[in-house]
Amino acid sequence: MRTQVAIIGGGPSGLLLSQLLNRAGIETVVLERQSRAHVLSRIRAGVLERCTVDLLNQAGAGARMQREGYPHDGCYLSSDQKMIRVDFQEACGHTVMVYGQTEVTRDLYDAQDALGATHIHGVENVVLHDLKGAAPSVTWDKDGESFRLECDFIAGCDGFHGVSRRSIPDNMRREYEKVYPFGWLGVLSETPPVRDELIYANHPRGFALASMRNPMLSRYYIQVPLSDKAEDWSDDAFWTELKARLPQDVAADLVTGASIEKSIAPLRSFVSEPLRWGALFLCGDAAHIVPPTGAKGLNLATSDVHYLSQGLLAHYNDNDPSGLDSYSQKALARIWKAMRFSWSVTTMMHRFPEHSEYDRQMQRVELDMLATDPTARKLFAENYTGTPL
Repeated sequence: MRTQVAIIGGGPSGLLLSQLLNRAGIETVVLERQSRAHVLSRIRAGVLERCTVDLLNQAGAGARMQREGYPHDGCYLSSDQKMIRVDFQEACGHTVMVYGQTEVTRDLYDAQDALGATHIHGVENVVLHDLKGAAPSVTWDKDGESFRLECDFIAGCDGFHGVSRRSIPDNMRREYEKVYPFGWLGVLSETPPVRDELIYANHPRGFALASMRNPMLSRYYIQVPLSDKAEDWSDDAFWTELKARLPQDVAADLVTGASIEKSIAPLRSFVSEPLRWGALFLCGDAAHIVPPTGAKGLNLATSDVHYLSQGLLAHYNDNDPSGLDSYSQKALARIWKAMRFSWSVTTMMHRFPEHSEYDRQMQRVELDMLATDPTARKLFAENYTGTPL
Protein backbone atom coordinates (compact mmCIF):
# COMPACT_ATOMS: atom_id res chain seq x y z
CA MET A 1 0.00 0.00 0.00
CA ARG A 2 1.05 3.57 -0.62
CA THR A 3 -0.23 6.94 0.67
CA GLN A 4 1.09 10.43 1.19
CA VAL A 5 0.50 10.73 4.95
CA ALA A 6 0.12 7.77 7.31
CA ILE A 7 -1.78 8.72 10.46
CA ILE A 8 -1.30 6.52 13.53
CA GLY A 9 -4.34 6.83 15.77
CA GLY A 10 -8.02 7.36 14.96
CA GLY A 11 -8.98 9.72 17.79
CA PRO A 12 -9.98 13.36 17.28
CA SER A 13 -6.53 14.63 16.31
CA GLY A 14 -5.92 11.88 13.75
CA LEU A 15 -9.39 12.23 12.28
CA LEU A 16 -9.19 16.02 12.09
CA LEU A 17 -5.79 15.91 10.39
CA SER A 18 -7.06 13.34 7.89
CA GLN A 19 -10.15 15.46 7.22
CA LEU A 20 -8.20 18.66 6.57
CA LEU A 21 -5.69 16.91 4.32
CA ASN A 22 -8.24 14.94 2.30
CA ARG A 23 -10.28 18.08 1.69
CA ALA A 24 -7.10 19.58 0.21
CA GLY A 25 -6.47 16.57 -2.02
CA ILE A 26 -3.74 14.97 0.11
CA GLU A 27 -4.17 11.22 0.58
CA THR A 28 -4.09 9.66 4.04
CA VAL A 29 -4.52 6.27 5.68
CA VAL A 30 -5.60 6.23 9.35
CA LEU A 31 -4.51 3.23 11.43
CA GLU A 32 -6.34 2.60 14.72
CA ARG A 33 -5.84 -0.17 17.27
CA GLN A 34 -9.41 -0.12 18.58
CA SER A 35 -12.74 -0.52 16.83
CA ARG A 36 -14.74 2.53 15.81
CA ALA A 37 -17.35 1.66 18.44
CA HIS A 38 -14.66 1.64 21.13
CA VAL A 39 -13.28 5.00 20.02
CA LEU A 40 -16.78 6.48 20.15
CA SER A 41 -17.38 5.06 23.63
CA ARG A 42 -14.60 7.11 25.23
CA ILE A 43 -15.94 9.77 27.60
CA ARG A 44 -13.86 12.93 27.48
CA ALA A 45 -14.20 16.62 28.23
CA GLY A 46 -16.04 18.96 25.95
CA VAL A 47 -14.94 22.60 26.34
CA LEU A 48 -13.78 23.80 22.92
CA GLU A 49 -11.66 26.89 22.46
CA ARG A 50 -12.60 29.35 19.73
CA CYS A 51 -9.69 28.13 17.56
CA THR A 52 -10.93 24.53 17.81
CA VAL A 53 -14.42 25.64 16.82
CA ASP A 54 -12.99 27.52 13.82
CA LEU A 55 -10.88 24.53 12.75
CA LEU A 56 -13.82 22.10 12.92
CA ASN A 57 -15.86 24.47 10.79
CA GLN A 58 -12.95 24.78 8.34
CA ALA A 59 -12.79 20.99 8.16
CA GLY A 60 -16.48 20.77 7.23
CA ALA A 61 -17.27 18.95 10.48
CA GLY A 62 -18.83 21.74 12.53
CA ALA A 63 -22.46 21.90 11.42
CA ARG A 64 -23.94 19.77 14.23
CA MET A 65 -21.70 21.47 16.78
CA GLN A 66 -23.10 24.83 15.70
CA ARG A 67 -26.66 23.53 16.06
CA GLU A 68 -26.34 21.54 19.27
CA GLY A 69 -23.32 22.98 21.09
CA TYR A 70 -23.59 25.50 23.91
CA PRO A 71 -21.58 28.72 23.64
CA HIS A 72 -20.42 29.79 27.09
CA ASP A 73 -19.63 33.42 27.86
CA GLY A 74 -17.97 32.68 31.19
CA CYS A 75 -17.38 30.31 34.09
CA TYR A 76 -17.52 30.35 37.88
CA LEU A 77 -14.83 29.72 40.48
CA SER A 78 -15.97 29.20 44.05
CA SER A 79 -14.22 29.36 47.41
CA ASP A 80 -15.41 30.00 50.97
CA GLN A 81 -19.05 29.92 49.76
CA LYS A 82 -18.32 32.76 47.32
CA MET A 83 -18.97 32.49 43.57
CA ILE A 84 -16.62 34.41 41.28
CA ARG A 85 -17.77 34.74 37.68
CA VAL A 86 -15.24 35.40 34.93
CA ASP A 87 -17.11 36.92 31.99
CA PHE A 88 -15.12 35.89 28.92
CA GLN A 89 -16.89 38.30 26.59
CA GLU A 90 -16.33 41.23 28.90
CA ALA A 91 -12.75 40.30 29.76
CA CYS A 92 -11.37 39.38 26.32
CA GLY A 93 -14.21 39.39 23.76
CA HIS A 94 -14.26 35.62 23.14
CA THR A 95 -16.28 32.56 24.16
CA VAL A 96 -15.92 28.77 24.37
CA MET A 97 -18.22 26.03 23.08
CA VAL A 98 -19.43 23.19 25.30
CA TYR A 99 -19.72 20.15 23.02
CA GLY A 100 -18.59 16.67 24.04
CA GLN A 101 -15.42 15.17 22.60
CA THR A 102 -17.36 12.02 21.74
CA GLU A 103 -19.63 14.14 19.55
CA VAL A 104 -16.63 15.82 17.92
CA THR A 105 -15.24 12.37 17.11
CA ARG A 106 -18.59 11.19 15.73
CA ASP A 107 -18.83 14.28 13.50
CA LEU A 108 -15.30 13.75 12.20
CA TYR A 109 -16.01 10.08 11.41
CA ASP A 110 -19.13 11.12 9.49
CA ALA A 111 -17.17 13.77 7.58
CA GLN A 112 -14.44 11.24 6.79
CA ASP A 113 -16.99 8.72 5.55
CA ALA A 114 -18.47 11.36 3.24
CA LEU A 115 -15.02 11.88 1.71
CA GLY A 116 -14.31 8.16 1.42
CA ALA A 117 -11.18 8.44 3.57
CA THR A 118 -9.33 5.22 4.37
CA HIS A 119 -9.47 3.95 7.97
CA ILE A 120 -8.10 0.60 9.13
CA HIS A 121 -9.24 -0.49 12.59
CA GLY A 122 -7.99 -3.38 14.72
CA VAL A 123 -4.31 -3.01 13.84
CA GLU A 124 -1.67 -4.63 16.07
CA ASN A 125 2.13 -4.62 16.37
CA VAL A 126 2.52 -1.28 14.58
CA VAL A 127 6.15 -0.44 13.72
CA LEU A 128 7.47 2.73 12.09
CA HIS A 129 10.40 2.31 9.70
CA ASP A 130 13.12 4.48 8.09
CA LEU A 131 11.98 7.70 9.78
CA LYS A 132 15.25 9.49 8.97
CA GLY A 133 15.61 7.93 5.55
CA ALA A 134 14.13 8.34 2.09
CA ALA A 135 11.47 5.61 2.33
CA PRO A 136 9.43 5.85 5.54
CA SER A 137 6.82 3.15 6.07
CA VAL A 138 4.53 1.56 8.63
CA THR A 139 3.96 -2.15 9.20
CA TRP A 140 1.23 -3.80 11.26
CA ASP A 141 -0.67 -7.04 11.78
CA LYS A 142 -4.40 -7.54 11.42
CA ASP A 143 -6.44 -10.75 11.53
CA GLY A 144 -3.31 -12.89 11.34
CA GLU A 145 -1.84 -11.11 8.30
CA SER A 146 1.02 -8.59 8.03
CA PHE A 147 0.80 -5.35 6.06
CA ARG A 148 3.12 -2.53 4.95
CA LEU A 149 2.19 1.07 4.10
CA GLU A 150 4.72 3.25 2.29
CA CYS A 151 4.33 7.00 2.75
CA ASP A 152 5.97 10.41 2.64
CA PHE A 153 5.23 11.37 6.25
CA ILE A 154 3.85 9.81 9.42
CA ALA A 155 1.65 11.67 11.92
CA GLY A 156 1.77 10.11 15.38
CA CYS A 157 -1.68 10.76 16.86
CA ASP A 158 -1.79 7.56 18.92
CA GLY A 159 -1.84 8.93 22.44
CA PHE A 160 0.40 8.69 25.47
CA HIS A 161 0.78 4.90 25.29
CA GLY A 162 1.18 4.68 21.52
CA VAL A 163 4.17 3.60 19.48
CA SER A 164 4.91 6.94 17.80
CA ARG A 165 6.69 8.81 20.58
CA ARG A 166 8.70 5.72 21.50
CA SER A 167 9.92 5.55 17.89
CA ILE A 168 12.08 8.61 18.58
CA PRO A 169 15.38 7.35 20.08
CA ASP A 170 15.63 7.73 23.85
CA ASN A 171 18.82 9.75 23.60
CA MET A 172 17.15 12.23 21.23
CA ARG A 173 13.94 12.65 23.22
CA ARG A 174 13.52 14.87 26.26
CA GLU A 175 10.48 14.40 28.49
CA TYR A 176 9.09 16.68 31.18
CA GLU A 177 6.56 15.32 33.65
CA LYS A 178 4.70 16.30 36.80
CA VAL A 179 2.41 13.71 38.38
CA TYR A 180 -0.20 15.15 40.73
CA PRO A 181 -0.97 13.32 44.01
CA PHE A 182 -4.70 12.96 43.30
CA GLY A 183 -7.20 12.11 40.59
CA TRP A 184 -10.67 13.17 39.44
CA LEU A 185 -13.61 10.90 40.12
CA GLY A 186 -16.07 11.70 37.34
CA VAL A 187 -19.75 10.83 37.11
CA LEU A 188 -21.97 11.20 34.04
CA SER A 189 -25.69 11.39 34.82
CA GLU A 190 -28.89 12.04 32.89
CA THR A 191 -29.78 15.03 35.04
CA PRO A 192 -30.08 18.76 34.30
CA PRO A 193 -26.89 20.76 34.96
CA VAL A 194 -26.93 22.59 38.26
CA ARG A 195 -25.91 25.85 36.51
CA ASP A 196 -25.71 27.07 32.91
CA GLU A 197 -21.94 27.56 33.15
CA LEU A 198 -19.10 25.48 34.59
CA ILE A 199 -18.29 25.80 38.30
CA TYR A 200 -14.74 25.13 39.53
CA ALA A 201 -14.85 24.75 43.32
CA ASN A 202 -12.00 25.08 45.82
CA HIS A 203 -13.02 23.51 49.14
CA PRO A 204 -11.18 22.24 52.25
CA ARG A 205 -12.41 18.73 51.38
CA GLY A 206 -10.94 19.01 47.87
CA PHE A 207 -11.68 20.28 44.39
CA ALA A 208 -15.01 19.80 42.58
CA LEU A 209 -16.26 20.63 39.10
CA ALA A 210 -19.82 20.95 37.85
CA SER A 211 -20.09 20.76 34.07
CA MET A 212 -22.54 19.60 31.41
CA ARG A 213 -22.99 18.02 28.00
CA ASN A 214 -26.57 19.06 27.21
CA PRO A 215 -29.77 20.11 29.07
CA MET A 216 -30.29 16.57 30.37
CA LEU A 217 -26.72 15.27 30.63
CA SER A 218 -24.36 16.46 33.36
CA ARG A 219 -20.74 15.70 34.15
CA TYR A 220 -19.47 16.17 37.70
CA TYR A 221 -16.04 15.59 39.26
CA ILE A 222 -14.49 15.51 42.70
CA GLN A 223 -10.83 15.31 43.71
CA VAL A 224 -9.94 11.93 45.25
CA PRO A 225 -6.73 10.21 46.40
CA LEU A 226 -4.94 8.08 43.81
CA SER A 227 -5.56 5.07 46.02
CA ASP A 228 -9.33 5.31 45.48
CA LYS A 229 -11.16 3.18 42.92
CA ALA A 230 -14.38 4.11 41.14
CA GLU A 231 -16.13 1.05 42.56
CA ASP A 232 -15.35 2.31 46.07
CA TRP A 233 -17.81 5.14 45.51
CA SER A 234 -21.56 4.54 45.48
CA ASP A 235 -23.72 7.09 43.70
CA ASP A 236 -25.09 8.31 47.02
CA ALA A 237 -21.58 8.78 48.44
CA PHE A 238 -20.52 10.73 45.35
CA TRP A 239 -23.53 13.08 45.44
CA THR A 240 -23.10 13.68 49.17
CA GLU A 241 -19.44 14.60 48.73
CA LEU A 242 -20.11 16.78 45.70
CA LYS A 243 -22.78 18.74 47.58
CA ALA A 244 -20.41 19.26 50.49
CA ARG A 245 -17.83 20.90 48.18
CA LEU A 246 -20.15 23.17 46.19
CA PRO A 247 -21.50 26.45 47.60
CA GLN A 248 -24.62 25.81 49.67
CA ASP A 249 -27.01 27.62 47.32
CA VAL A 250 -25.65 25.62 44.37
CA ALA A 251 -25.81 22.32 46.26
CA ALA A 252 -29.44 23.02 47.13
CA ASP A 253 -30.31 23.11 43.42
CA LEU A 254 -28.37 19.97 42.47
CA VAL A 255 -30.51 17.26 40.86
CA THR A 256 -29.07 13.80 41.49
CA GLY A 257 -29.65 10.51 39.72
CA ALA A 258 -28.12 7.19 38.77
CA SER A 259 -24.68 7.42 37.19
CA ILE A 260 -24.37 6.12 33.64
CA GLU A 261 -20.56 6.28 33.72
CA LYS A 262 -18.12 6.53 36.61
CA SER A 263 -14.33 6.60 36.41
CA ILE A 264 -11.21 8.04 38.01
CA ALA A 265 -8.67 9.93 35.90
CA PRO A 266 -5.17 10.58 37.28
CA LEU A 267 -3.75 14.05 36.70
CA ARG A 268 -0.38 14.65 35.11
CA SER A 269 1.47 17.27 33.09
CA PHE A 270 3.71 15.83 30.39
CA VAL A 271 5.61 17.18 27.38
CA SER A 272 7.93 15.32 25.02
CA GLU A 273 10.38 17.19 22.81
CA PRO A 274 10.99 17.37 19.89
CA LEU A 275 7.70 16.89 18.06
CA ARG A 276 9.47 15.95 14.83
CA TRP A 277 11.89 13.14 14.08
CA GLY A 278 12.59 12.92 10.36
CA ALA A 279 9.35 11.95 8.66
CA LEU A 280 7.51 11.54 11.98
CA PHE A 281 5.43 14.30 13.58
CA LEU A 282 3.81 13.93 17.01
CA CYS A 283 0.33 15.35 17.64
CA GLY A 284 -1.94 15.49 20.68
CA ASP A 285 -1.54 13.11 23.61
CA ALA A 286 1.39 11.38 21.91
CA ALA A 287 3.33 14.56 22.64
CA HIS A 288 1.70 16.13 25.69
CA ILE A 289 -0.78 15.59 28.52
CA VAL A 290 -2.37 18.35 30.59
CA PRO A 291 -4.55 18.14 33.68
CA PRO A 292 -8.19 18.68 32.67
CA THR A 293 -8.51 21.69 34.99
CA GLY A 294 -7.82 24.20 32.23
CA ALA A 295 -9.76 22.35 29.49
CA LYS A 296 -6.71 22.17 27.21
CA GLY A 297 -6.26 18.53 26.17
CA LEU A 298 -8.35 18.35 22.99
CA ASN A 299 -7.69 21.99 22.21
CA LEU A 300 -3.92 21.50 22.23
CA ALA A 301 -4.34 18.49 19.95
CA THR A 302 -6.29 20.56 17.44
CA SER A 303 -3.69 23.34 17.50
CA ASP A 304 -1.01 20.74 16.75
CA VAL A 305 -3.13 19.57 13.83
CA HIS A 306 -3.47 23.14 12.59
CA TYR A 307 0.29 23.70 12.49
CA LEU A 308 1.01 20.29 10.95
CA SER A 309 -1.72 20.50 8.31
CA GLN A 310 -0.53 23.96 7.28
CA GLY A 311 3.01 22.65 6.97
CA LEU A 312 1.93 19.68 4.88
CA LEU A 313 -0.21 21.86 2.61
CA ALA A 314 2.72 24.20 2.01
CA HIS A 315 4.98 21.22 1.28
CA TYR A 316 2.67 19.59 -1.25
CA ASN A 317 1.19 22.70 -2.86
CA ASP A 318 4.15 25.07 -2.89
CA ASN A 319 7.19 22.83 -2.34
CA ASP A 320 7.79 24.94 0.78
CA PRO A 321 9.35 22.98 3.70
CA SER A 322 9.35 25.86 6.18
CA GLY A 323 6.06 24.92 7.86
CA LEU A 324 7.22 21.37 8.54
CA ASP A 325 10.65 22.56 9.63
CA SER A 326 9.11 24.96 12.17
CA TYR A 327 6.28 22.65 13.31
CA SER A 328 7.91 21.49 16.53
CA GLN A 329 8.93 25.01 17.58
CA LYS A 330 5.52 26.58 16.84
CA ALA A 331 3.48 23.83 18.45
CA LEU A 332 5.67 23.65 21.55
CA ALA A 333 5.43 27.40 22.14
CA ARG A 334 1.65 27.11 22.43
CA ILE A 335 1.84 23.84 24.35
CA TRP A 336 3.99 25.33 27.09
CA LYS A 337 1.69 28.33 27.47
CA ALA A 338 -1.25 25.96 27.94
CA MET A 339 0.82 23.88 30.36
CA ARG A 340 1.44 26.98 32.48
CA PHE A 341 -2.25 27.88 32.53
CA SER A 342 -3.39 24.37 33.36
CA TRP A 343 -0.76 24.06 36.11
CA SER A 344 -1.72 27.44 37.58
CA VAL A 345 -5.46 26.65 37.71
CA THR A 346 -4.79 23.17 39.10
CA THR A 347 -2.57 24.66 41.81
CA MET A 348 -5.10 27.37 42.63
CA MET A 349 -8.14 25.09 42.93
CA HIS A 350 -6.92 21.78 44.45
CA ARG A 351 -5.87 20.74 47.92
CA PHE A 352 -2.43 19.14 47.95
CA PRO A 353 -1.32 16.83 50.78
CA GLU A 354 1.71 19.01 51.48
CA HIS A 355 -0.20 22.33 51.51
CA SER A 356 0.44 24.58 54.48
CA GLU A 357 -1.69 27.50 55.63
CA TYR A 358 0.64 29.71 53.59
CA ASP A 359 -0.23 27.79 50.41
CA ARG A 360 -3.94 28.04 51.14
CA GLN A 361 -3.63 31.75 51.71
CA MET A 362 -1.95 32.06 48.31
CA GLN A 363 -4.97 30.29 46.77
CA ARG A 364 -7.29 32.79 48.44
CA VAL A 365 -5.24 35.69 47.11
CA GLU A 366 -5.27 34.29 43.56
CA LEU A 367 -9.04 33.86 43.66
CA ASP A 368 -9.52 37.31 45.17
CA MET A 369 -7.52 38.80 42.31
CA LEU A 370 -9.92 37.17 39.83
CA ALA A 371 -12.83 38.64 41.78
CA THR A 372 -11.45 42.19 41.97
CA ASP A 373 -8.81 42.76 39.27
CA PRO A 374 -9.89 43.21 35.62
CA THR A 375 -6.34 42.46 34.44
CA ALA A 376 -6.35 39.10 36.23
CA ARG A 377 -9.74 38.23 34.70
CA LYS A 378 -8.51 39.24 31.24
CA LEU A 379 -5.45 37.00 31.52
CA PHE A 380 -7.57 34.09 32.76
CA ALA A 381 -10.19 34.57 30.04
CA GLU A 382 -7.63 34.87 27.23
CA ASN A 383 -5.97 31.63 28.28
CA TYR A 384 -9.23 29.77 28.91
CA THR A 385 -10.78 30.70 25.55
CA GLY A 386 -7.47 30.01 23.80
CA THR A 387 -4.42 31.98 22.76
CA PRO A 388 -4.21 32.76 19.01
CA LEU A 389 -2.75 30.14 16.67
